[in-house]
Amino acid sequence: MSRLPDIPDESALARLFHQERVQQESTWFSLPGGQTLFSAGDSSEELFFVRAGRLGAFRREPGHETQFLGVIRPGEPAGEMSLIAAAPHSADVVALRDSEIIAVPRDVFFEACEADTAVMIELAKLMMLRSRQAVTKGGVGEPSVFGFVSLGQTGPLRALVDRLTLEIARLGYSVTTIGHEAQSAPTEWFSDVEKTHDFVLYVAEAADGGWRQMVARQVDRLFRVGRGDRKPPREEAVHDVPSPLQAQQLVDLILLQPPDLARPEGSEAWLDAATPARLFHVRRDHDGDLKRIARILTGQSVGLVLSGGGARAYAHVGAVRALRERGVPIDFVGGVSMGAVIAAGVAMGWTDAEMDERIKEAFVNTSPLADIALPLLAMTHGLKVNERLAHHFGDTQIADLWLPFFCLSSNLTTGAYQMHRRGLLRRALRASVSLPGILPPAIDDNNVLVDGAVMKNFPADVMRASQLGPIVGVDVTQGRSITADDVARPASVWRWIWSGEWKKGPPIVSLLMRTATVSTSRDLTAARDATDVLVMPDVSKVEIRDFSAYAPAVAEGYRATLEALDKLSVPVQAVRRRPSLDELAAQKTRPAAIG
Repeated sequence: MSRLPDIPDESALARLFHQERVQQESTWFSLPGGQTLFSAGDSSEELFFVRAGRLGAFRREPGHETQFLGVIRPGEPAGEMSLIAAAPHSADVVALRDSEIIAVPRDVFFEACEADTAVMIELAKLMMLRSRQAVTKGGVGEPSVFGFVSLGQTGPLRALVDRLTLEIARLGYSVTTIGHEAQSAPTEWFSDVEKTHDFVLYVAEAADGGWRQMVARQVDRLFRVGRGDRKPPREEAVHDVPSPLQAQQLVDLILLQPPDLARPEGSEAWLDAATPARLFHVRRDHDGDLKRIARILTGQSVGLVLSGGGARAYAHVGAVRALRERGVPIDFVGGVSMGAVIAAGVAMGWTDAEMDERIKEAFVNTSPLADIALPLLAMTHGLKVNERLAHHFGDTQIADLWLPFFCLSSNLTTGAYQMHRRGLLRRALRASVSLPGILPPAIDDNNVLVDGAVMKNFPADVMRASQLGPIVGVDVTQGRSITADDVARPASVWRWIWSGEWKKGPPIVSLLMRTATVSTSRDLTAARDATDVLVMPDVSKVEIRDFSAYAPAVAEGYRATLEALDKLSVPVQAVRRRPSLDELAAQKTRPAAIG
């Protein structure tokens, strides 16, 4: 029997394979890109080591977005926690590229650990590190090798990726761009380059032939790049470069746009053709857009999540204002109910002044809930809300927004929340704000959709599935709840009507709105765990249905956000910053602290 190949490492774990029984009873096999090594729930009978290639770990839960947990690189083990705990695997592990795996049986591994105690000590350190990363949202194990493949006639792509390389270098990392000139390089050369750089960007032009195929199978995440001002190529041309990453939702789309474009158009057709996990718009000669992509690649992109909360959600306007004032970039945005409306304004590119003007016009100056109806389906007809959403968002498609955006509604037909990441923006917002009993539900292909707050009012964990960078979450639902005074019957119905209080809706509106925006402890914990910067404005003095209470809510959102930012020791985008290779090397040579 031939000996096992060496693990590419100098660690105690690598020495494990010098032991005779490990050599005799372990197996060495190839795992093609896209193939599953093990799935969540499988029994753990072996410890796996990556000799070559890369694996990706994924958590998939019914009703939730698939979460990419990280990359397992050459020399690293997979499945160690389950093996030692004698428990089923908790995640799916899939080959991101063609990989070589060594499997060590459980009893052989434990016997080897008894012969060399340093193996178990090192493995324990690794498990503690990975557990700590899960809790503190650390950056080791994140993707570091990216591919850029032209889709159609984009023009020269190398120049764009070279500029992206410069932006990544400005963030303090070693990075290199590699094109078709490396097509004939041996496998070891690629491995050496990936070991000695924080980030490697492979780029393939339209005419690069076999190199395009190689790039698609050599990276942790793939970006297809097309011309947003042109129609997408035919389906066979889009998928002429198959990638094992497609099934794992690790293939994204970048659409290059003219530098002076007001807003993209026709992006839905590209989504249909390329079926990407995410879509990004990059204007030519626009440094801000390239800086955003650099933050996304390095795990420093900032996601903003805005909760629902009726009139209290005006606080989000102040929060956005404070973030912009402090220079915090917003790279992804999502929300629920009124939080979704304000998030959509951010994604539309509204300035602070435009946001202020539009929200006042739509919701403050006159109540959107004043078209009282005979309550067969709801307290209002919902026509005013429809008109105002149409006026301010027009026929904009979500795919044509400058920023990646999502909002949630609650699907009463399926019993789960529904994610809106494409389609007509105002239709998605109408579903997301449809508070049961107050606004008529939205109907989508025979599905009955109501306010997203009913099932998930603070979707920071949903944002986490879309991006690895820090998340700023603004939650306006945790202040004082309604009291008996809020739901008391008016002493005089005529006086109530004469005073104009009826425009807020009857007291039952407060009851329905608060009921719809109460988060379960489980959902709230998941959201808090996914949030890096949590902002909780004190809007308890703002009645949830008082849509005229704009100024105090905005002021409190602004104040609370500045307070949260002042507590940080680093800029928001650096909260989850992964250390560079040079920084890690310096840490190893630094004397250990005493005590």
